[in-house]
Amino acid sequence: MKNLSIILNVVLTVAVIVLYILHFSGKSAPEETTASEGVSVDASNLSIAYVNSDSLLKNYDFFKELEKSLIEKRDKLNIEYQNRAEGLQKEIANFQSTAGNMTISQARAVEEDLKQKQQNLMMYQQQLSQQMMQEEAKMNSELYDKVASYLNEFGLDKELQLVLTYTKGSGVLYANEGLDITDQVMVGLNDAYKAEQSGENIEAKSDTVATK
Repeated sequence: MKNLSIILNVVLTVAVIVLYILHFSGKSAPEETTASEGVSVDASNLSIAYVNSDSLLKNYDFFKELEKSLIEKRDKLNIEYQNRAEGLQKEIANFQSTAGNMTISQARAVEEDLKQKQQNLMMYQQQLSQQMMQEEAKMNSELYDKVASYLNEFGLDKELQLVLTYTKGSGVLYANEGLDITDQVMVGLNDAYKAEQSGENIEAKSDTVATK
């Protein structure tokens, strides 16, 4: 008899989220920002700025909630898969221990059934992987919409024509810290997210009261 092998683990990872280059225009009141090495940058003349995507995502509450939800879904699906895989493994082990008591035709029938179950399990694994890819794509889309919407208003207010992403390993070898707007954007995004969550909670409470 040929041994039937089973893959017991699904490798599903959370995609690295990359922010995008955005173009903005508008008016704002002048302000000054101190850059690295004592270089002063006047924000009233600033047309280009950058955001450190790693730092922003690490501290953006909305992204942390999305990531947490995605990990929980991944773990749940992985457990479901492992339960099925372990169940099939027990069937295979049982067949291998009792095959000697079967006729050749009976053993072949059971072996074919187990092979079909193994193929079904592999298809199920592929379905789970595809499902997680779709979930990641949905998360990326939601994140992009949030950041793009906020930066559109932020860029108009600060007279920015271009906002770049900057992180270690990117094509940018040097960036003046005076052009770094990560902290400002992070605070603004988190404030907007908290306000949105507060509005949803108030609406939910109102709906609950109305149904009573």
